[in-house]
Amino acid sequence: MEQQMDESRFEKGSRALAAIDGRGGREVVDSLAGIAPDLGRWVVEFVFGDVYARPGLDARQRELVTLGSLVTQGDTVPELKVHIAAALHVGLTREQVVEVILQCVPYVGFPRTINAVGVAREVFDREDREHDD
Repeated sequence: MEQQMDESRFEKGSRALAAIDGRGGREVVDSLAGIAPDLGRWVVEFVFGDVYARPGLDARQRELVTLGSLVTQGDTVPELKVHIAAALHVGLTREQVVEVILQCVPYVGFPRTINAVGVAREVFDREDREHDD
């Protein structure tokens, strides 16, 4: 019975991961396969199967919260790149992404905010290059 429950969580998490992060989330999970596959499974099952799949907030709202949280933590560049791309994937605009980052400046200061804006610029530039190809 527990195995069925785990498979269900994994399947639900996989659907949520694909809907929210697109290929970026799958790349993160795949990057863990050779060194920490359990961590990848936990991301799918817990983060996306249990937390992201909850009712109450839509995907856009969840990404707003996630971006704010990552900016305030600092030193989260890889995760911030994935979640800025995810925010765009679920329909947030570039302006909304930047506004979320700017909203953090009174609470975390200029260095973390400036760094996060730089990450957003990288993601936006990458998106532009991919759309031009």
